[in-house]
Order: sequence, then structure tokens, then C-alpha cells
Amino acid sequence: MNKIKSHFKFSKQERSGIFFLLLIIVVLQVVFYVMKYTSIPLGGKLLIDKETQVKIDSLKQRSQEKDSIRSFPFNPNFISDFKGYTLGMSPEEIDRLHAFRAENRFVNSPNEFQEITQVSDSLLQVISPYFKFPDWTGTKPAGQDKGSTPDGKKVSVAPKVRNQLKDLNSVTAEELKAINGIGDKLSARIIKFRDRLGGFLEDDQLSDVYGLEPEVVGRTLDQFTVLSKPSIIKINLNKATVDEIAQLIYISYDVATKIVEYREINGQISSLNELTKIEDFPVDKIHRIELYLSL
Repeated sequence: MNKIKSHFKFSKQERSGIFFLLLIIVVLQVVFYVMKYTSIPLGGKLLIDKETQVKIDSLKQRSQEKDSIRSFPFNPNFISDFKGYTLGMSPEEIDRLHAFRAENRFVNSPNEFQEITQVSDSLLQVISPYFKFPDWTGTKPAGQDKGSTPDGKKVSVAPKVRNQLKDLNSVTAEELKAINGIGDKLSARIIKFRDRLGGFLEDDQLSDVYGLEPEVVGRTLDQFTVLSKPSIIKINLNKATVDEIAQLIYISYDVATKIVEYREINGQISSLNELTKIEDFPVDKIHRIELYLSL
């Protein structure tokens, strides 16, 4: 009898082990029970208070504004790969335009642009109101009369002659302040931006000035244009230092650092389009930035 009893007799350590094992089992059961009845079902709706919802809506709106690309008047003869992409052109259509321009020939009308690139009628109708040809061509944007805006509104417009326009690269702050919508701050900001660039290469660069509304840009370009382009020493991306790249107003010091790091990892940059792979690079400005870079 004592022999049988010894099989059911445990030492103090064994009893402690059994106790802790039972305790762990009980705790796990409680945890599973709580998780089962308090977790949010996958298909359930998460309730958000009004204040949080307002913040979410505000962030969505900012994101949409950031992602949207504003359209400004531009000369279609100088459409870059990225500019063409943002306009909705296919790579083949962009290549046709570049092949035409490589022959030192120029597009002088929306119809000729369509003939060269073979863009669809629907796309031409969307982008041609923003075409800006040299005044000597006598070409107006498609669907736009002498007295109408791109959206068809009738206005009284005096014919614009190129020799009546003043040079955007020599305009003074006082002359800029004569334009409706430009005051002391904006006029000073435009001059400072121009000085940091070393001079405007394209009229479109005026829209890069912080705080300058599209309507004000339009009014300014009605009186001023780039008549004398500055001589620019392009930055060689495969040789330039971080400081040299960061001198370009469109590129921050942080992005310049990432460009150099990318170059060191990959050996060298063989195409300016590679810059779009770099984190935080201002992709929407690449058609401006490439004017100042070389390989």
C-alpha cells in the first residue's frame, strides 16, 4: 500500500511547478476570452469624432492640392519628357516631337503639333489652350479668339507685339509693383528668386515664385517675357559636390546629399530621369531643373 501511495506523493518543488503550470493555463484562458469579446471585427466600422474627421478631410485636401499640377502657358516646342507625361502624352508622341525638334524645326500651331505628335483630338482640345507660341507666328491657342480666354470668356484684348514686351530678366521691383496683385513683398521675392537663379531661362519659371497666384503670373507675362537668356554654367551631376548641387534653388541640401549618395552607390548617373528615383526629389520641377544640369 505504501508503494502505491508513493507514486502520488510529490515533493515541495514538484507541487510548486504544478501550481505555476495551472496558473499559466488559467491566465491564458482569461486572455483568450478577453481578446475574443473585445477585439474589433475586421468588417466593423471605426467610429471617429467630428474633430478628427475634419483633420482627416483637411489632410486629404492638402494631398490632392499637392499632387495636382497647375497648368500655365508654355511653348510646346520645349516639352520635356516629364512635361509631356504630365500633359497626358504617350512616350511615342513625345519622341515624335523630340525627333522633329532635333531637325532644328519648330511647331507653329496646334494643328501642326497634332500632325507631328499624332495626339488625339480630345487631348489636343485640353492642352492647346495653354500653348504659347512666339508672337511673330501669329498663332492663337486652339479654340481661342483674339478676344477670349482659354475657358471661352469674351474679353477686350489689345494685340500683343513682342517688341512691346519688356525683359523679365531686367524688370525692376518698382515696375513689378505696377501689376495688379504684386506688392512690396512679392516684387522683392521675384527679384530675389531671379537673382538666385542667375536669371530666368523660361517664362514658366515665374510660376515657381512662392505666393504668386496663376492669375498674377498671367498678368505679369502679358507685360514681360524672357528676352535675354542668361549664360548658365550647368552643374555636372557626376562631378559636383553636395554644396554645388544645393546651390540650385530647386534642390534642397538634403536632396543634394541623397543625389551624391545615389551616385556613389550606382557608379554614375547616366540619365537625368534617374533623379526621379531619389526620395523627396521635386519630380514636378524636373523639366526646369534639367535646364541647369549636365552629365
